[in-house]
Amino acid sequence: MASFIIEGGRRLSGEIVPQGAKNEALQVISAALLTAEPVKISNVPEILDVENLISLLRDMGVKVEHPAKGEYIFTAANIDPEYITSADFVAQCARLRGSVMVVGPLLARFGSAFFPKPGGDKIGRRRVDTHIDGFRRIGASCEYYPERRAYFLSGGKSMKGCYMLLDEASVTGTANIVMAASLTEGTTTIYNAACEPYVQELCRLLVSMGARIEGIGSNLLTIHGVKELHGSSIRILPDMIEVGSFIGMAAITRSSLTIKNVSWENLGMIPECFRRLGIRLEQRGDDIFVPAQDCYEIESFIDGSIMTVADAPWPGLTPDLLSVMLVVATQCKGSVLIHQKMFESRLFFVDKLIDMGAQIILCDPHRAVVIGHDHKISLKAGRMTSPDIRAGIAMLLAAMSAKGTSTIDNIQQIDRGYEDIEGRLNALGANIVRQQ
Repeated sequence: MASFIIEGGRRLSGEIVPQGAKNEALQVISAALLTAEPVKISNVPEILDVENLISLLRDMGVKVEHPAKGEYIFTAANIDPEYITSADFVAQCARLRGSVMVVGPLLARFGSAFFPKPGGDKIGRRRVDTHIDGFRRIGASCEYYPERRAYFLSGGKSMKGCYMLLDEASVTGTANIVMAASLTEGTTTIYNAACEPYVQELCRLLVSMGARIEGIGSNLLTIHGVKELHGSSIRILPDMIEVGSFIGMAAITRSSLTIKNVSWENLGMIPECFRRLGIRLEQRGDDIFVPAQDCYEIESFIDGSIMTVADAPWPGLTPDLLSVMLVVATQCKGSVLIHQKMFESRLFFVDKLIDMGAQIILCDPHRAVVIGHDHKISLKAGRMTSPDIRAGIAMLLAAMSAKGTSTIDNIQQIDRGYEDIEGRLNALGANIVRQQ
């Protein structure tokens, strides 16, 4: 099991470019299954989760070309019908959270699909109800296969467009249903749809492939089904989670950093939430400049009550950044309540931060109060194990600010979401060594 050895207390400087967005990549790569023609995707992050999904597509019979770094061409002309119904396929999907995104395309194009219970991070319950309910509403039948721990969806000609109100604004659920509806006869209307930039980009790709979608960017999507889609191309947006991670990294190490090409209009509340923690940042064209600060003071609400930072559907704060903001707050001036609404186990890594000297009160599985040290007391180096992608990067931030040398085990969790993170940060002045 690989580890990171981190020498803490080093200040960073320079420029860094965020990778392509992981969550968008998983969606648009899966969308290539909707057509037999080539789909070209650029700015693909070459990270473990994406590589595993691409490997799955290869096993399904998709021709995958890789002409340059971050650039792929997918041609799904010869899908193996036996493989996509095999026990091996179901087992492989179950190990990869991103595999949920292939269900909608397979159901729409081939009439059936297995839907295993999803793998991925151990951060609490992962609901698939929104996906399956949406597929059922457009006419798919669903049967559970206990020996495979998977649902089997079948539709074919019985699938017809309809109106549906989603029980939650699920990003993956919305994306999956939109992909299925794009090749389903009739008109499908999705209310309470997720409208994150990555869903918008997926919809724009589908439109360029011949789909008819109205309401892109809103929570009311109308999809007029077409008989077939053709090839197209797309460039993936920069990853907003990396952008936020680098803002937090600059703040906690009291460093001056420029984050290049961030797609500012697609960051939503991220810059404002960091400002509420007292972190100064400047928009310079499509770049963010974070100046070095010896102190950052958390704001209070107008009535004087403690600041609360909570996740919310777009354009609210993405839950994937709350772990980073929690670590940053350990060295702020003041106190803040971090409220993680979506996943009940995502805050459990805070015991490692408490061991490092952070002042954190874990109120319940969803809420933690952080009392900042104002950089007057540094975190202590320690040994940690990364339980998931976002906790892993938060631990890396903590280790970079701590006195002494820290070790983070199970870093393949970090590799799932961040490409060559040690090489990119070492270029800014960090000292992170990968140890096998």
